[in-house]
Amino acid sequence: MSAIGSSADNALAESFNATFKRETPQGRKHWAGEHEARLDAFRWLHRYNVRRRHSRLGHRSPIAYENAFRTTSTSLTQAA
Repeated sequence: MSAIGSSADNALAESFNATFKRETPQGRKHWAGEHEARLDAFRWLHRYNVRRRHSRLGHRSPIAYENAFRTTSTSLTQAA
């Protein structure tokens, strides 16, 4: 991505991690076990990738955006 030590080096990953940390615990300080913590993480990731609306995607979920993109034909014969 960018040079080592640059503030933009891991900006995307840091933003994702900050969102994950802010939204996953929802007031929890600990989980009963690793399995419960993993389930909470999976639930959050499912919501993030399937249901959560993103402003960059026109306030659509990533799945809805990809499905709309796939249904759009990209062949050159239609344009001609």
